[in-house]
Amino acid sequence: MASPGFTHVFAALVAVINSKLPEVGDLLIRRVILQFRRAYKRNDKIVTTAAIKFMAHLVNQKVVSELLALHIATLLLERVTDDSIEVCVAFMQEVGLALQELSGAGSLAIFERFRNILHEGEIDRRVQYVIEGLFEVRRKKFADYPAVVEELDLVAEEDQITHEVDLLDENIKGDEIINIFKAIPPEQYAGDEAKWKLISAEILGIEQDDDGSGSSDDSDDEETAAADARAQQKILDFTEQDLVNLRRSIYLVIMSSVHFEECVHKILKLNIAEGQEKEVCTMLIDCCAMEKMFNRFFALQAERLCRLNPAYQENFLEAFEVQFNTVHRLETNKLRNIGKFFSHLLYTDALPWSLMHQIRITEETTTSSSRIFIKVIFQELSEQWGVKKLVARLKDEEQQQFFTGLFPRDHPKNIRFAINYFTAIGLGVLTEDLRSYLEQAQSQQAAAGRAQAAEESSSESSSSSDSDSSDSDDSSDSSDSDDSDDSSDSE
Repeated sequence: MASPGFTHVFAALVAVINSKLPEVGDLLIRRVILQFRRAYKRNDKIVTTAAIKFMAHLVNQKVVSELLALHIATLLLERVTDDSIEVCVAFMQEVGLALQELSGAGSLAIFERFRNILHEGEIDRRVQYVIEGLFEVRRKKFADYPAVVEELDLVAEEDQITHEVDLLDENIKGDEIINIFKAIPPEQYAGDEAKWKLISAEILGIEQDDDGSGSSDDSDDEETAAADARAQQKILDFTEQDLVNLRRSIYLVIMSSVHFEECVHKILKLNIAEGQEKEVCTMLIDCCAMEKMFNRFFALQAERLCRLNPAYQENFLEAFEVQFNTVHRLETNKLRNIGKFFSHLLYTDALPWSLMHQIRITEETTTSSSRIFIKVIFQELSEQWGVKKLVARLKDEEQQQFFTGLFPRDHPKNIRFAINYFTAIGLGVLTEDLRSYLEQAQSQQAAAGRAQAAEESSSESSSSSDSDSSDSDDSSDSSDSDDSDDSSDSE
């Protein structure tokens, strides 16, 4: 199904295995028939074409009888539609030469049916050209469509085992239960492994040399040691080709999914290695940013991933820090999409509010881009939750440690800037506590100023009274000295 162009190679491989293990060939034929039935009922043209191509080459390799090919062609031509005719033509191109050799009468009947359909003219003109092309291939004796390529003719005719399976047999089963691993006793496991070594050696053409068993054991030990050494070698890929391929796969999964749950399911099936979750987060953010308008499809995927695996939650927290620090590089549209992306993760509680601790709203620590980014987040939260619930969340005592930067209280200048910012974006109600704190701080500052002024005035008055008393003392001293002088003069 993954490589329809190599179907003839896979069929040759099956032919080789079927000659040694016919049970494998029989099981594979039954499973392909069941797959063809399911695709035919669902009108899945791609899967149907791939399945019949595989069955055609199994007929060419004589793994299955030509009766299966006749049944398929008859079924496809029973109800004439454009798709069924195209599929049948593709089938006959692959198996036509072998069918002519193995069942000439059946091949002739099928081509007669094609001729009748062509003469009736009830199909689309394009499909008529397809049928005419098939007749041209037949006229050239299928020169461009050989039954078995010479290099792939690997099984001798006497070793070929051909199975006969009815296409419409209701008792066909795929035996899916044998896909499930079942534990067996160690003794049975060792015996089965010994049998399998003999069978695989016979299939691969490896000769068993009993005489040189000792030397062969030594060589096996050396080969095992060399294989272990090669396995322990670590290859460093400086081209990061694996990372590029991973990003390509993630992008294709995201863009090809119809629903976000389908996309998350496909991402989890990618078997992303531990530590590569960051690439998924980055691709989701980038895809969301590239949209003309915000698409909730990407945010829903991120929400589901955060709930399923805590590693994605940690990577989205790191991604928010990166986006906030480099937000000045983004265009306004990308900035708005990313802001709504993270606000979705916040109001759905997919991310904790601890990511807010890195935001500090002051004139020095914010730019015009970061202020728009914060505005988009809080306006989206207000729209989704309502202002009442947003205020309650911001007043949660357990979360207060994360909101110190949103509502700074270290300096009146920063307090006024935060109040003016939230008022300008229409969320001034969030700053009621900050306003009351600012009023209290101002009143306390004013009271402290008045107390200081009163203290200064009282100190000045006390100093002036001291100076007055000293002046009076000086004047009394001077009067006493004058009296003594007068007395001395009279004497």
